[in-house]
Amino acid sequence: MRLFAQTRRRLRVLATGMALVGLAATLIALPATSAAAAGLPTATILAATDEAPDDPATFNPGLIISDYNFFNPDALTVVQIQDFLEQRSCRPSDGVPCLWEYRETTTSQPAQGAGHCLPYVGAENETAARIIAKIATACTISPEVLLVLLQKEQSLLTRPTASGYLRATGYGCPDTADCDDQYFGFFNQVYNAAWQFRQYTQEPDRAFQIGTVDVGFNPNAECGASAVAIRNQATANLYNYTPYQPNPVAIENAGDEGDACSTYGNLNFWLFYTNWFGASTLEPFSVIFDDCLNFANGQGCRVPALLPTA
Repeated sequence: MRLFAQTRRRLRVLATGMALVGLAATLIALPATSAAAAGLPTATILAATDEAPDDPATFNPGLIISDYNFFNPDALTVVQIQDFLEQRSCRPSDGVPCLWEYRETTTSQPAQGAGHCLPYVGAENETAARIIAKIATACTISPEVLLVLLQKEQSLLTRPTASGYLRATGYGCPDTADCDDQYFGFFNQVYNAAWQFRQYTQEPDRAFQIGTVDVGFNPNAECGASAVAIRNQATANLYNYTPYQPNPVAIENAGDEGDACSTYGNLNFWLFYTNWFGASTLEPFSVIFDDCLNFANGQGCRVPALLPTA
């Protein structure tokens, strides 16, 4: 599987470079719900991966994933997403479909303004793979990131449940209250998560931003915090979505159980990503090229004239 991912990545990097240098903007009708401010999603505390993880000791809390890997919407095609879903070992609960066979009728979403999500044109009976690909393109978020988020939050790729589909990305699920049911549903969840990542990116002056920031280990403040030198917007986005870092006990016991202060959300994100797609910190283009080729600070090489107006 790793060889497959690496080969695909090399081809993707080449294709992406050619597309970006040519400044070809891909416009797929994409979603844009006016997501009302939702609470911070629940920190996922899971025994990590369903497949052998990379060495957790190499986890860097200040650079969980590169901007390129986080914001590249061309990382996977619809066909590649479908193939990837079918390769997972899916063990659904009774009557619940695996993600590769899931379908939903989606609703159109308007453009969200310059630099934000492009419009999404809804359609009947869309596959999960198509929904993920269209949302990725609309909001300039990697479909790989959305796949990892679905697994990190609800194990939806390997152990789907009815509840998991309702809360697919943990959007609108704060740590201190029940989930807000207005955001329930697979499409609703995936779109709003991507919308939120774009919102963090376009308005980065938040609790977690590039620079040195104290990041807690647990919703319980008594578990403490430590300073993290956040190096890029992608990592800041992950902390704004799930505002905890793994404590040393969690890292030492990845795939098992830590102590009462251990949380696994961002560690699991990193473990799933590196296991499925390779090195999370890849930046393929030299600094002599435009920063937009690496999606620095989440800004790609879209042609300004093609951006929707506010």
